Amino acid sequence: MSSFLEALRIQRWDDHRYYHHSRINQALHLVSAVSFLVAYALAFKDPAIAALIGWLVAMTSRQAGHLFFEPKGYDEVNQATHEYKEEIKVGYNLQRKIVLLAIWALSPLPLYFDPTFFGLFDAYQTPADLIRHVGLIWLVLATGGLLFRTVQLFFVRDVQTGLVWAAKILTDPFHDIKLYHKAPLYLLQGELIDRGMAHKHR
Repeated sequence: MSSFLEALRIQRWDDHRYYHHSRINQALHLVSAVSFLVAYALAFKDPAIAALIGWLVAMTSRQAGHLFFEPKGYDEVNQATHEYKEEIKVGYNLQRKIVLLAIWALSPLPLYFDPTFFGLFDAYQTPADLIRHVGLIWLVLATGGLLFRTVQLFFVRDVQTGLVWAAKILTDPFHDIKLYHKAPLYLLQGELIDRGMAHKHR
């Protein structure tokens, strides 16, 4: 257990120091984390709505931070190129994220041609039915994306790395609130890049 927790601590620290320099990215992660916690709370009562919140609010805000606001140049603090960081990323790097987001965006398309989604649903009668069906598709996609990368890591790294990454992903909302709850305040003060990063690495 101590080995698992230490590996979790390292994955969390590497994720923070390599991929969260932008205060806008950090603030968007705070929005994402709160949204994910709302989705978690709804998951057992209304999983379809929970998935809609998870993808439309939590995931879009989270990935927008990485795609549009996180610096892509040479990382002076960690002495690493963007290409190096993409190569060593344990979870979904930007290339894998773009593929996942493309699948997410296209996944409801079969409903247009087959309202039963290959016999999995009763044909929707109202817009609300359609929205719930989309939510359930996205719930399966989220679960599949988590399991796919976890199992993939079993083979490209090792079993513990995969299990640690899965645990990290599921608990990130709690940890992100702890890390980034002050990010909006720093933004109001005009700080766009986390100046404390350099100090943390000394």
